[in-house]
Amino acid sequence: MKTVRTILAALCFSAVFAAGARADGAADDCISEDNERRITGCTAIIEDPLAAPLARSLALANRGLALSIKGLLERAIDDYNASLKINPNSASALNNRAWAYFRSGRGKQGLPDVEKSLLIDPGSEHSWDTRAHIRQLLGNFDGAIRDYETAISLGGERMIKIYQCGLGERGLYRGRMHGIYDAETKDALHTCAKKPDCDPLPADEKCEPPSS
Repeated sequence: MKTVRTILAALCFSAVFAAGARADGAADDCISEDNERRITGCTAIIEDPLAAPLARSLALANRGLALSIKGLLERAIDDYNASLKINPNSASALNNRAWAYFRSGRGKQGLPDVEKSLLIDPGSEHSWDTRAHIRQLLGNFDGAIRDYETAISLGGERMIKIYQCGLGERGLYRGRMHGIYDAETKDALHTCAKKPDCDPLPADEKCEPPSS
């Protein structure tokens, strides 16, 4: 699911790139919502010998995010590794590397990353969601439920709608996507979180109301 991983990316990248925006538009491309433009723009910054270390680190992390969305998880992890060598305390890069590990079947390997990410930025609903997925995969169902509900507490209506959509796709939720964490939504989320192979996120960012 794309949206939950990408919403914060442009904010942190634009702050760094805006100060030294390149005439060729690479900075704008590197924060584009179009993955191919993002990869091209970020690559130009990564390969620029005059790019500042922080700009290069952010470009590596953002290119990694685009590659991860495209399903190129190993290449994404390589970019996150390189980004974190420059800036080892980037909460977003740590979280996104943990997510890439999770999606590539190595959730346990991603657990230290997301836990460090949460120490750095405990207010990120995205990191709580990542740890919930990993805990669920590892059989820590109670911990997963707590983390999903923390993600809901931080992400509010938007996060609840995302879960309602995903739970609807799995036939666990048949209500409206109203963004309220009511009893029906809670029951569906708890049911899903107690199954290692149930993902409460929708398959894609296009979120259609569940059929009645």
